[in-house]
Amino acid sequence: MLPYIIRRLAISVVVLLVSTFMVFYLVAKSGNPLSTLATRQPPPPRSTILALRHQLHLDSSIPVRYWYWLRDAVQGNFGHDLGGASVTSELSSRLGVTTRLIFAAVVLALILALVTGVLSAVKQYSVMDYASTFVSFLLISIPTFWFAGVLKDIGIRINQGAGSRIFSVSGEVTPDYHGGFFGGLSDRLSHLILPTISLAMLTYAVWSRYLRATMLDVLNADYMRLARAKGVRWGRVLVRHGLRTALIPFTTVVAVTFSALVGGTVITETIFDWHGMGEWLVQSLGKTDINPVLAYLFVTAIAVVVFNLIADILYAVLDPRIRLA
Repeated sequence: MLPYIIRRLAISVVVLLVSTFMVFYLVAKSGNPLSTLATRQPPPPRSTILALRHQLHLDSSIPVRYWYWLRDAVQGNFGHDLGGASVTSELSSRLGVTTRLIFAAVVLALILALVTGVLSAVKQYSVMDYASTFVSFLLISIPTFWFAGVLKDIGIRINQGAGSRIFSVSGEVTPDYHGGFFGGLSDRLSHLILPTISLAMLTYAVWSRYLRATMLDVLNADYMRLARAKGVRWGRVLVRHGLRTALIPFTTVVAVTFSALVGGTVITETIFDWHGMGEWLVQSLGKTDINPVLAYLFVTAIAVVVFNLIADILYAVLDPRIRLA
């Protein structure tokens, strides 16, 4: 098991280096971060612009600039934004907000996908299967921004009808809230409900269809019939042999989606006014602020590599034969 993990880890490091260099190259070619200085009145002295170019290594080649950036990034130093604020501090704050949203959404989506995916396969062509299929395809076809907007509107209407705040529809916390530990926890949960549903339901729809398809393939396999013919209980056959085998390809889908959600919460965070990674990226792109964009893309690349590595390790756990590959 350990040699397998070491091999996968070595491959992941190479993939991470290549992907971060490609990201750095594209961002470096996207624009000049000092271009806004020329529009200021009065314009700064040329000596100031040259000093900033040297400080940001803009007077060096892209490979050299990448080396300087990578050297600092592995130490947790992503430099400063155009306003002079520390990118690392802002990244830590924003990443915490986005991670909280993604984790809650993934847990909810995973539970729903496992339950409905397995039941739809076991009860193929039943009323439950048709209902699950209809709901899944409906959610898949709905645009994210529309679904999130509808949920926000429903939350506002429920609050108006109840005469009190049941759902918090803006922000991740109530500003200047003082209600103790449990009050603060309740406040965060009330803000988390609608964005979590928005992300989870669209993710669950894809996962449940994929798990249903893989479960149907497994249920029709010869070894499943053989286990039943030997008198093994159906529940044990379904969980021990069927679900465990179906989870191998399903793990890939979950890992890729989980990492993609780190960079895909832009719409949800914008609609619900969450100050997370997505909002930060939009603001940084609008100002051609290179360091925050690089930090965002670096974290996204790490998430993709790490979760694919976790998926590879889970393969070996679910099917020990993969360790020999």
